[in-house]
Amino acid sequence: MNSPQSDKIVVYQIYTRLFGNLNSTNKFYGTRDENGVGKFNDITSTALQELKKFGITHAWYTGVIEHATMTDYSAYGIPKDNPYVVKGIAGSPYAIKDYYDVDPDLAVDVRHRMAEFEALIKRSHEADLKVIIDFVPNHVARQYKSDMKPEGVKDFGQEDHENEAFNPQNNFYYLPHRKFVVPDNVPIPPRISTFPYEEFPAKATGNDVFSAKPSINDWFETIKLNYGVDYLNGRTRHFEPTPSTWLKMRDILLYWAAKGVDGFRCDMAEMVPFEFWGWVIPEVKKVYPKTIFIAEIYNPAEYRNYLFNGKFDYLYDKVGLYDSLRRLMEGHGHTGDITRVWQQESGDFANRMLRFLENHDEQRIASKYFAKNPFYAIPAMVVSATLHGGPLMLYFGQEVGVNPTLAEGFSGEDGRTTMFDYWGVPEFQAWVNDGKFDGGQLNDDQKKLRQFYADLLHLVHTSEAIQKGHFYDLQYANNGGQSSGYNDAKMYTYLRHTDQQKLLIVCNFDLYNGTQTTINIPAHAWETMGLSNQGKYTLKEIFQYPQTININANEGIPLSINANSVRVFEIK
Repeated sequence: MNSPQSDKIVVYQIYTRLFGNLNSTNKFYGTRDENGVGKFNDITSTALQELKKFGITHAWYTGVIEHATMTDYSAYGIPKDNPYVVKGIAGSPYAIKDYYDVDPDLAVDVRHRMAEFEALIKRSHEADLKVIIDFVPNHVARQYKSDMKPEGVKDFGQEDHENEAFNPQNNFYYLPHRKFVVPDNVPIPPRISTFPYEEFPAKATGNDVFSAKPSINDWFETIKLNYGVDYLNGRTRHFEPTPSTWLKMRDILLYWAAKGVDGFRCDMAEMVPFEFWGWVIPEVKKVYPKTIFIAEIYNPAEYRNYLFNGKFDYLYDKVGLYDSLRRLMEGHGHTGDITRVWQQESGDFANRMLRFLENHDEQRIASKYFAKNPFYAIPAMVVSATLHGGPLMLYFGQEVGVNPTLAEGFSGEDGRTTMFDYWGVPEFQAWVNDGKFDGGQLNDDQKKLRQFYADLLHLVHTSEAIQKGHFYDLQYANNGGQSSGYNDAKMYTYLRHTDQQKLLIVCNFDLYNGTQTTINIPAHAWETMGLSNQGKYTLKEIFQYPQTININANEGIPLSINANSVRVFEIK
């Protein structure tokens, strides 16, 4: 049973260069000037106050740190990147070019780009929002070079022994005496001039590829960082003395924390040894004790390790809850998978699992590659938000049903909002409404969808039981035909409770069929809630469907529920 502790933060992921872009040209492989780009300054106090009112507690600004790009900023002293090692015209925000600088695309005045980011941090804090940015520890852009590093800081690779494939104090892994070869068929957008890319000796590629010629499907635009693990010799660990990369990364984290950044979403955290995290997170928290660290992680076998030895605050719940809910939203899958997640993967640390249905890596719910209808997220979103006391995340535009239908550039037409190219997001632009941030251009369905999300976040923030209550799965008392009309493959029922508040939550994932059923709450569940299983109670609906039901605890709860819907009752 989950300990009564609240970690119920609500993270809103903002793809910074898309958020405020009101340009609607959306030309395939359009340049910055053709398709436009959002700026730090576009995320105004009004926008932030509206997000706070909506129910957001933390803004995750994606793509803040300077990354490789095909856009030429050499007039500002920023070296040009070779297009053969950049993905998309705008470039991947996970191919970091300078850990001590911000993306020039995001500044109105490129010369004062850092001041514009610092002003965004200040505006965010004034709106009572915490600031999260990406920390990308596993790899850097192939042409990494820090122009803005503080005095005395040594650059990555500056003191490496390039003739050694592995040295614990090297920042990179080398393929001595071999020249890097660009993958075949790297797509170069129209009108982009090319020049040969030279790298000697070749360095290992970001996704652990130790080849001088990675494939087009590899993270060929990045170089793997060396944390003292000898990958080609049994992954032996060499952590004494402290590797150079560890020290450099600690200093980078402290640099951003000093600017007022409240937390870090750590990209591909499990590709970096947990021992590093177990060292660096306490190092940062010694100076900034309230800083939070979120791990992008996909291996349930490593969850406990990265939480308790790696000292992370929160982990992605992708391969567990997200994947289970996605199958249900697509019209297949089984609610028994939800029970399996808490029983076998994260039951005793569920409050530290970050739940979500969208982010920049995943396909949009409304797209033809996923649910095809953004309203099919209703039961899944309620489960994500209320199953336990842990954090929740939304991706910008999820709440208005963003549905990418065009190929934007490098990533093609894949149901995702582009990470790599300049673009405008029309559904989100309708909410931005020329900078009013009032949803004035949304259609009725979009307004209805956003209201669902707003109502859900209000419930999350005002319910003690959801914030910090215990959890009790009721599937075992209703499945296998025990409850007439209860489809145990498509329905999921549970309790959240504290001494002060008891909630019954019933979710119907059947996209097409409602049902009339009787929900059994067994004697043990009543006793766990501190109530008599012989008592009489009133159930008051507190979410979307106003209704009151009077019940005898030992007789079950007669209930009708529509297709693709949720009932939330407070038991009194």
